[in-house]
Amino acid sequence: MQKIPKPEYAAEFKSQAVKRVKDGKTVGTVAKELGLVEQTLRNWVKASDAGMLDGAGTRKVTPEEMEVSRPRAEAIRLKREVEILKNPSPGRAPLL
Repeated sequence: MQKIPKPEYAAEFKSQAVKRVKDGKTVGTVAKELGLVEQTLRNWVKASDAGMLDGAGTRKVTPEEMEVSRPRAEAIRLKREVEILKNPSPGRAPLL
């Protein structure tokens, strides 16, 4: 099984995702909209609360880069789902 590389997200993307949660949306809703794993978003919210979301060396992200990161995150999420469907739990037939 090939391991899917861990995606890297721009600081601005993280900040916007955290802002949506703090504005009242649930972690699950925001994660689904942005193609994120819920735990990743929870970690970002926790890091933001601790003032550690933007690490050293982060840079400003252009709106164009933000638009590019969304489909990339969605593609990664879809690859994970396909991998899960191809490799079901022991004793079960693959769904694809």
